[in-house]
Amino acid sequence: MRRRLAQAFAVAALAAVAVTLSGPPASAHGFSSTVYADLTSPEQGHVRAVLGLEYDLLVVSAADAGRDDPLFRQGTAAFDARDAAEQAAALQAHAATVVEYVSERFRVTATGQSCVPAQDGGFGIEQRDGVPYTRLTLDYRCPAAESHEVAATLFGNAEGYVRDTKTILTYHLDLASGSAALDAQQPSFSTHQAWTQRFLEFFRLGAEHLLTGLDHILFLLALIAGSRRLREIVLAATTFTLAHSVTFVLAALGLVHVPAEIIEPLIALSIAVVAAWPLWRMWRRGSPAGDLAGDGHFSLDRAGWIRLGVVFCFGLAHGLGFASALGIDAAWSWTLLWSLLVFNLGIETVQLAIIALVFPLLALLRRRSPAAPRWATGAIAAAVSVVGLTWFVQRVAGG
Repeated sequence: MRRRLAQAFAVAALAAVAVTLSGPPASAHGFSSTVYADLTSPEQGHVRAVLGLEYDLLVVSAADAGRDDPLFRQGTAAFDARDAAEQAAALQAHAATVVEYVSERFRVTATGQSCVPAQDGGFGIEQRDGVPYTRLTLDYRCPAAESHEVAATLFGNAEGYVRDTKTILTYHLDLASGSAALDAQQPSFSTHQAWTQRFLEFFRLGAEHLLTGLDHILFLLALIAGSRRLREIVLAATTFTLAHSVTFVLAALGLVHVPAEIIEPLIALSIAVVAAWPLWRMWRRGSPAGDLAGDGHFSLDRAGWIRLGVVFCFGLAHGLGFASALGIDAAWSWTLLWSLLVFNLGIETVQLAIIALVFPLLALLRRRSPAAPRWATGAIAAAVSVVGLTWFVQRVAGG
């Protein structure tokens, strides 16, 4: 038993390492980017937009002449040096070019009439999800109007650097406050937008976040691999849901803040630990923790309760990761709370869909070959555990 388990682990580990090292090293969201925008209206006819834009992506996108552009050379050198002061100075030296790029792709209109943007202050550099972000403030002078529209097409797919750029808006305009999510399919927003449309956007954003977040999918696969029966999977997934829902809402409302340098490695470690759990049980007991056989009786032993406790604790970390991806840090409002809950509902819908898809496949595999599930779940657990450990090392090393 142990020899075959070790062989399965070795094969799965080699495959997982090869896959992990061939892709983006430390980020599970390397093919997309998120823009953050906070819009307020200090006075009538004046809209202020504080933008958060991924620094290296802003540099390469705004540099018209490519690698020969002075902005590209100075900006990439500052990025490689990991010096925030140098990065801000590089942008400031080419402020006109950067502001022109951004203002052409982040537009504000007042009842169909364009607002005129101007930079307010210099550039700032801050860390989001472990990468440098540029903070840029634009002041828009607008005609008097009862509603405003925002259109965001920054870092479009046609530029060839990233795909599926999301723009997360928080706003206090036109006697209303709330949040909105924009992308290529829905690039514009109006302060008179129907609440149903806004909630649909957040539901889709939550669903897409889980689908494109490989780390969260692997954590869910680890839960499935370590569960013996459907009820055990549902209980573990529910525990995970309750935990991440708590920290997700608290962090998104600005009540809790933990640096990404801590959360991202912790999420990677959670994947490795939860995936290694069934391997440890198989090694100690000589029986497959992922075996789907049984007489239908279900009860939790001491190890089962410990596992749920571990899942709950790591779920708290995943909730902070969800909130960081959404990027909202705003004051309390019912509109914001409902937007967060709908975003979370999108996450849960995809999570249940994955369970509904994977578990029946394992059950079918058991019927065809009673011994197969133990090695299938063992291989899944081993591969996921190695990927999680690899990400943990990379994220810690990356700071």
